[in-house]
Amino acid sequence: MTAVRNAIAGAAQHTRFNKMALKRKITGGVLAVIGYILSPLSWWNDMFVNVPLALVFAWIVSAFFKPAFSAALVVGYWLTNVLGFVLMHKGAQQMISGEKQTYSRRELVKDVIISLLYTLLIVVLIKLGVLKPFQSYFNSRN
Repeated sequence: MTAVRNAIAGAAQHTRFNKMALKRKITGGVLAVIGYILSPLSWWNDMFVNVPLALVFAWIVSAFFKPAFSAALVVGYWLTNVLGFVLMHKGAQQMISGEKQTYSRRELVKDVIISLLYTLLIVVLIKLGVLKPFQSYFNSRN
């Protein structure tokens, strides 16, 4: 009878482990997909995801301090890209490994450098007047 109980307990523990592993893989997959969408690796959707998020961030900041619009747009865009890399990295780690791992300084530096390069594009768009404070789209004088 003890052998039967041990077998049942072992099967239940194995089932719990499989459910936890599946949940970890699904959660990691969702994080990785969101990270990919936010990262510069999906450059084709930047104008539909990252730039609008950065623009909303800049509008909020410029509502309190209008001269900060350009800087806030760049910072907002940069933050979405860095967040994308971090989420993608963490999600992939969570899917692949059985345990949580730390995000190394080297990986962060690489992600920051790539994001800075894409940020240059946003600066160019600001300088060309393509991106500007929300109110400026309606006022011809600004």
